[in-house]
Amino acid sequence: MARLSLLSTPLFLGAILLGMSGCGASEPGKQTVSTAPAAGHPANPRVLIETSKGNITVELFPGNAPQSVGNFLNYVKTGFYEGLIFHRVIPGFMIQGGGMTPDMAEKPKNAPIPNEADNGLKNLRGTLAMARTGDPDSASSQFFINVADNAFLDHRGKSYDTWGYAVFGQVVGGMDVVDAIVAVPRGDRGPYQDVPVEPVVMKRVTMLPEAAAPTAGAKQ
Repeated sequence: MARLSLLSTPLFLGAILLGMSGCGASEPGKQTVSTAPAAGHPANPRVLIETSKGNITVELFPGNAPQSVGNFLNYVKTGFYEGLIFHRVIPGFMIQGGGMTPDMAEKPKNAPIPNEADNGLKNLRGTLAMARTGDPDSASSQFFINVADNAFLDHRGKSYDTWGYAVFGQVVGGMDVVDAIVAVPRGDRGPYQDVPVEPVVMKRVTMLPEAAAPTAGAKQ
């Protein structure tokens, strides 16, 4: 029953059982889809995640994953993430958070959103993606940060088993903090596995001031 319980606090464990392809390299692979905003459009929003292990800055990609980004920013703006933890950390794979309190209680969340994993973005090291259960369209508040290139999480088709996990952002500062979080001692807490022994808390999660919009002809 422990495995089943973990499915209710996403990331779908079947993905792990398929085998993790990440190599743990310090440099990620390259996206084949542009994430830059169009000339004259606002710069991609950035969010600061202040944790008990240090700060992480992420850049979001609304042009590639508008519903995932809008959903995440709604949680950010309402202060939903403050005080929650990274409740699942697996070296060579990812860190997951955004839904559980330090006592491993699940915080009530909003309705799920459609899966945008077919946007062409890959689950590369440092990318931010939506966690979910086995249902492709079950993502809500929880997210994860890949610590390796995890190609087996990418969209491969529109069946139940091949939909993949929607990437909607990228760590642009504090990847050393992500690496520190994934390396903390971990164990079991009731039905939950790979839980940090000492909670890694998101103290504040806030939007950063908007950067200047790119100008026409600017290199991305």
